[in-house]
Amino acid sequence: MADQAPHMYGGQAVIEGVMIRGRDHFGLAVRREDGSIELHHEPLSSFYNGRPRKWPLVRGFLTLLETMLLGIKALQLSANMASMDRDPDAEEGIPAWVMATTLGISLLFGIGLFFITPLMIAWLLNPVLNSDLLSEIVEGVIRLAFLLGYITLIGMLKDVKRVFAYHGAEHMTVHALEANLPLTVENVRKFGTPHARCGTAFLLTVVVVSVVVFALLLGPPLEWRIASRILLLPVIAAVSYEFLRFSGTHQNAWFGKAIAQPGLWLQKLTTREPDDAQIEVAIHAMETAVAADAGETIAKQIPAS
Repeated sequence: MADQAPHMYGGQAVIEGVMIRGRDHFGLAVRREDGSIELHHEPLSSFYNGRPRKWPLVRGFLTLLETMLLGIKALQLSANMASMDRDPDAEEGIPAWVMATTLGISLLFGIGLFFITPLMIAWLLNPVLNSDLLSEIVEGVIRLAFLLGYITLIGMLKDVKRVFAYHGAEHMTVHALEANLPLTVENVRKFGTPHARCGTAFLLTVVVVSVVVFALLLGPPLEWRIASRILLLPVIAAVSYEFLRFSGTHQNAWFGKAIAQPGLWLQKLTTREPDDAQIEVAIHAMETAVAADAGETIAKQIPAS
């Protein structure tokens, strides 16, 4: 691995834990009710790590697909641990079909709320706007307002606040790794919770890119507009990923900072300052992913301190 480019580690918050995607493996750390930290790691599918992963635009679509599938798996694993904590006699956790169904419903809800509904509102305003370009801009503004409102509302829930804190711990740990600092709570605390490669920044980028892409369609009939909001999502996601990747690899340049700044502002809604125990979980998730990539032996559980 010495001749390989440094891998850009990243991950997501799960139920009472953090998942980190490594180069060839993912690592998961979850805080159990007894205070211990359960660790888990698995190799990543070669489908996502093959040569297409390096192709511009294609890698964005593959990353989105993998993020969804890997996110479901990590959430299911953490949910199963939480379920077993509540009922130690339970032999099985949440079935995979339940998680898959939940994802499907969530996707339909997301497309309906953030793409179809803003389109219909802008279409109803067409007689007033009298401009296809202005209609696309208004649709984008409505989409952004819906996104901000939705994040703000769910961020008021107690359980979501804890997930957002783990989200912040994940970002801070990634910062510490990228700064080549030993992964300790003290070193991780030196960094803020926003990160340029965050999925929240990706959502904001999608909103902006969607305005440009849909405007290029030059105002097709309504049925084609509705179809485009669904069929062009992979294209929008791929382009958005390239912007996000560019800003993430040029964090110290002025243009990289300019691209990343709106997403960093938005992360004030999706991250919270974590406590030391949450940072400890994020550190173990990162160490698990790094150790798995290096082929090292990994413990399955860290006893409560």
